[in-house]
Amino acid sequence: MNKVELLAPAGSLDKLKMAFVYGADAVYLGGLAFGMRAGAKNFTIEELEEGVKFAHDRGKRVYTTLNIIPHNEDLDGLPEYVRKLDEIGVDAVIVSDPGVLYIVKENAPDMEIHLSTQANTTNFATANFWHSQGLKRVVLARELSLDEIKEVIDKKPEDLEVETFVHGAMCISYSGRCLLSNYMTERGLNRDANRGACAQSCRWKYHLVEQKRPGEYFPVYEDEKGTFIFNSKDLCMIKHLPELIEAGIGSLKIEGRMKSPYYVATVVRSYRMLLDKYYADPKNYRYEEKWLDEIKKASHRDFTTGFYFEKPSGKEQLYTSSSYIREYDFVGLVLDYDEENQVAIVEQRNRIFVGDKIEIFGPNKEHFTQTIEKMWDSKGEEIDVAPHPQQKIRIKVNQPVEKYDMLRKSRKE
Repeated sequence: MNKVELLAPAGSLDKLKMAFVYGADAVYLGGLAFGMRAGAKNFTIEELEEGVKFAHDRGKRVYTTLNIIPHNEDLDGLPEYVRKLDEIGVDAVIVSDPGVLYIVKENAPDMEIHLSTQANTTNFATANFWHSQGLKRVVLARELSLDEIKEVIDKKPEDLEVETFVHGAMCISYSGRCLLSNYMTERGLNRDANRGACAQSCRWKYHLVEQKRPGEYFPVYEDEKGTFIFNSKDLCMIKHLPELIEAGIGSLKIEGRMKSPYYVATVVRSYRMLLDKYYADPKNYRYEEKWLDEIKKASHRDFTTGFYFEKPSGKEQLYTSSSYIREYDFVGLVLDYDEENQVAIVEQRNRIFVGDKIEIFGPNKEHFTQTIEKMWDSKGEEIDVAPHPQQKIRIKVNQPVEKYDMLRKSRKE
């Protein structure tokens, strides 16, 4: 059985490493230009070289985004950049514009090319056209139902791969083609969503104003605080992995290059554990709700299945807040483990106190819970609190841990 690829976002080198450690088969990332997430930290050439090596040493793949919808000036430096990506050994580039495709083929003729969701591929004829232009993979528009996706797969060439989004934020505009950010932000800021600088204007508060009553603001929805009329719930398809696999989808894509390393690790881990469980015994596979519960321990909005099973209705929107639900804090990253003394060497990420009840989790294993009984600073002196960002501390742990394991703490405790 050809296993589906689990594709994770990597907005920085740290996130790339976490994605692979926690079970991703591939990552997608952007350089300092030409990608759709200008607000992410993104990768310098040196970081990209390190990230590709980290991936290839583990048999993993790296895809680089070149998927802006460029104006003339945006093409400056692109041929040289493409040649550098080819030299580094990037496994594929993701494009949405025919001009960018042309430049890639001219400057890196052997480079694997994927078509971005920004290109709005909604039918099998379009998918087959792009395959005829030399593309290896098509990322389908998010507006397709599972039945429509199946028809694309049934009618595509055998060697054309299909990728779909399965988790993360949903853009209110058709496959991300949006002018709202440009219109709603101040002149001169150039917040063009199609060139990587989206201001997420769709998630702002809006009121209705009647022409003859200026200054009187009426809520669009029955709430005196206003509403968020363009504010979609987050996509989550973790309950439906068998349907996606059996449809023939080749790659399952998680959104989130702007999210934290903790978010990437948490979400990737849940999908990885359930995918591995499915492939171990497809006939007897049973979904486990605990892995959705694990995902909810990272920041999230309420979830939806998007367009997969029915056209979204008003219930797929959030009308009260654009804020994330945050029930847990990421408080530490394990750097090493002293087996003899049962002590974890931890890099602090949020304030930790002796007496805190924490959960420790890692890739391919269940989490465990314990209370912090003793902590020491880098000088070996016993401390009651670790208040400094990225402070190196030592913590007595009840079970063995490994490098890259994470510590989290409930906000309700």
